[in-house]
Amino acid sequence: MSPVELRELKSQLEELLRKHFIRPSVSPWGAPVLLVKKKDGTMRLCIDYRQLNKVTIKNKYPLPRIDDLLDQLK
Repeated sequence: MSPVELRELKSQLEELLRKHFIRPSVSPWGAPVLLVKKKDGTMRLCIDYRQLNKVTIKNKYPLPRIDDLLDQLK
């Protein structure tokens, strides 16, 4: 990552932390971050979760939808 991109990344992360959209993590897992240039020349923060999604265990028994539960009561 270039020094310009690194400064932009730090700036965006500090703003997201300040707004409480993100928080520091102590997880052993992580995902690579990259910056993509938008049409107007600014940089967009993107996170590649593909590898993390491969090792994530899906919930076998998700909670039922509320409208399905209400339909069962009729």
